Amino acid sequence: MNTKKGWLFTLLVVLSVVLAACGGNKAEEQTGASSGKGSEAAAGTEQAGDSVVIKHKLGETTVKKNPEKVVVFDYGVLDTLDQLGVEVAGVPQEAVPSYLAKYEDAKYTNVGSLKEADFEKVNAMNPDLIIISGRLQDSYEELSKIAPTVYMAVDNADYMNSLSSNVKTLGEIFGKEEEAKEAMASIESSIKALHDKVTASGKNALVVLTNEGKLSAYGAGSRFGVIHDVFGFTPSDANIEVSTHGQSVSFEYVMEQNPDYLFVVDRSAVVAGSGEAAPAKQVIENDLVKNTTAYKEGHIVYLDPNYWYLSGGGLESVQEMIKEVDASVQ
Repeated sequence: MNTKKGWLFTLLVVLSVVLAACGGNKAEEQTGASSGKGSEAAAGTEQAGDSVVIKHKLGETTVKKNPEKVVVFDYGVLDTLDQLGVEVAGVPQEAVPSYLAKYEDAKYTNVGSLKEADFEKVNAMNPDLIIISGRLQDSYEELSKIAPTVYMAVDNADYMNSLSSNVKTLGEIFGKEEEAKEAMASIESSIKALHDKVTASGKNALVVLTNEGKLSAYGAGSRFGVIHDVFGFTPSDANIEVSTHGQSVSFEYVMEQNPDYLFVVDRSAVVAGSGEAAPAKQVIENDLVKNTTAYKEGHIVYLDPNYWYLSGGGLESVQEMIKEVDASVQ
């Protein structure tokens, strides 16, 4: 009898241990699921120990966290890294936006231009990470042979989601998650206030780029479509062709559109080789455009091309873009 009781006691102890272990494993699985362990930490990224796996337009790249030597071929990304307090090693020093002029210093390696990388210099730097955008996408494979290369541009057709994803990804790479989150929250708050203000006004707008006396118009979903898609202005022309260089238009077209607001980006003011091109104001405010509501009501707005043309998609540039448009809405 004693032997039988001892055997039963031993069996109960074993069963208790097994059940406890099963319960522990289940709790651990639930904890892992709720914390996001093993799943995507953000759109386009996955955590992998001391690395981040970034899924982007041109492929999938594994990047070591907190890379020390970074080369950036996009001024919007450079802007964001600057705001997050992340140092870089190499940048294209041609046509650097004035508000990022410190990156023209000799301590930063000049790695070419936004359109053409200096592969020899980049290779000699032995970088830990290279970041590119649209103008260099054809060089992705060649740059990837030098170092992990990530494509990171703002999608004009999905501006805010792509901006948020880029900022979040940079925060994860460089251990600046909280700073990135706070910066985006500030931008989103500013945009909501502006959007409410614009939609309440009920005004429409036309966006044009001037380049050596010529005009191009940009509508929703385009390079400057944020004015319509995010800030809330109704396009004066809903049928503008979406293209990189805009739709070529005439001053007669502007007069016929008769926008409530006319937003102007002067490319010639910031691009080398524009020569003695006349300032945008001198080009725009001719007898034809003076017939528009925008001119008569003082709503021709000259936007800073450093933010709108050279940069854009950066934490500082987007905030400044919001401020410029907000200041113009009456």
